[in-house]
Amino acid sequence: MDAFTVILLIVSFLVLSSVLLSRVSDNLGVPALVLFIVIGMLAGSDGPGKIYFEDYSLSQAVGIISLVFILFSGGLDTNWKSTRKIMWSGVSLASLGVVIAASVVGLFAYYILHFDFFTSMLLGAVISSTDAAAVFSVLRSKSIRLKGNVRPFLEFESGSNDPMAVFLTVTLVGIIAGTHNPGGFIILEILLQFGIGILLGYVFGKLLILLMNKIHLQQENLYVVFSIAFAVFIFALASILKGNGYLAVYISAIVVGNSEFIQKKSLKRFFSGIALMSQIVMFLVLGLLSYPSRLLPVAGIGLLFSAILIFLARPLSVFVSLLFSKFSFREKSFISWVGLRGSVPIILSTFPVLAGIEQSSMLFNLVFFITISSALIQGWSIPAVAKLFGVEETGAKKPKLPLEIIPGAKMKNELADITIPANSAISGLSLAEINLPEGSLVTVVYRNDEYIVPNGSTYLEEGDIVLVLVNDENKKQTVEKLTSIK
Repeated sequence: MDAFTVILLIVSFLVLSSVLLSRVSDNLGVPALVLFIVIGMLAGSDGPGKIYFEDYSLSQAVGIISLVFILFSGGLDTNWKSTRKIMWSGVSLASLGVVIAASVVGLFAYYILHFDFFTSMLLGAVISSTDAAAVFSVLRSKSIRLKGNVRPFLEFESGSNDPMAVFLTVTLVGIIAGTHNPGGFIILEILLQFGIGILLGYVFGKLLILLMNKIHLQQENLYVVFSIAFAVFIFALASILKGNGYLAVYISAIVVGNSEFIQKKSLKRFFSGIALMSQIVMFLVLGLLSYPSRLLPVAGIGLLFSAILIFLARPLSVFVSLLFSKFSFREKSFISWVGLRGSVPIILSTFPVLAGIEQSSMLFNLVFFITISSALIQGWSIPAVAKLFGVEETGAKKPKLPLEIIPGAKMKNELADITIPANSAISGLSLAEINLPEGSLVTVVYRNDEYIVPNGSTYLEEGDIVLVLVNDENKKQTVEKLTSIK
């Protein structure tokens, strides 16, 4: 048996084991990312698997590609209508908040660990951002429903704060390695990276929508292939042009996800799957890269810095950054708690290792331990903390309606699910009385856990979820009619 076949066997077995055991993490309330990392650690040199793996460069590459797909999938599922209400608050926490958290952790490292100033700040920068993969995974796998704008805020912040952490890490690594001038135009560099990332993300997001609707590919699966390549292309181009590739990918996905184009539902479903696959592979690789025997010596100091991060750095960054926001004290407190660390800090901790910086090995092990402890302490407790601070949404969950249309290049129809709002102007009226625009058709009404096949005499009530067949011409008018209020 050749070596490549053995590698395929091992990799596929680890992925299959991770998927099958993910149910265990759900039952125990432990974030899946912890389980995937633990499986990787058990398969590694210190575990029963005895697989030797210490390729930081490969791990970094796997992490970067995985994050591209995770952020693109997260952006596709981001509701811009909800997100735009909290965008500036999210930007504040994703930039100023990251700097505050990095500074707090860095100062404690300077006085407790007695690192030099820039190495101390490097530790703070590496661990400063929350992780999109971890936040998306916990909120969605546990089906946590949050009141108001808390959920879109958390998802937007976790998806947009990586650029600042990456910038601070790369800059500090360059300063320590002597390749970057600490007196340079750092603020200008930040603005340039963010500006290029946002601009390219928006422009190429619009371009992707145009191309998807115009190219008329004969094989439907080619739309998926095209989208994968496009997401990677956006990241690479933004990075080459000195912009932030992660931000460009996330912004482009938000633009795409909030626009209409053919194959939209199938594309979102595919990227949801590939994002999960990316998470599993990324965390398995990072688990293989770690050595439990190297984590034990930093366990004590790791717990201390986890406490500093969870109970001081994150809350301080949240309350300062959101000082002028409309979030309540309870909402800010909950946001402070959902500061999950995940793959990004571990990936960033490979940068100083590859740069050959002194004490980089200790930094990697410390960051790894802080990440695991953060996920364990905060991840499992999020549902309970949501109830504690009164931010959990109660009431029936929105069901998955049983019909779907996969639109083709020449098809203008789609199925839209619309909830009849409170104080609805059409509540109590029959479908015949509502007089929907020509060409639209209500196919299913979901009410009290029942699916109703409607006719002209079927009336609608507040809280009903209706599945409506619409087209490009009548969709806007149909939505307005069904969601109108008194």
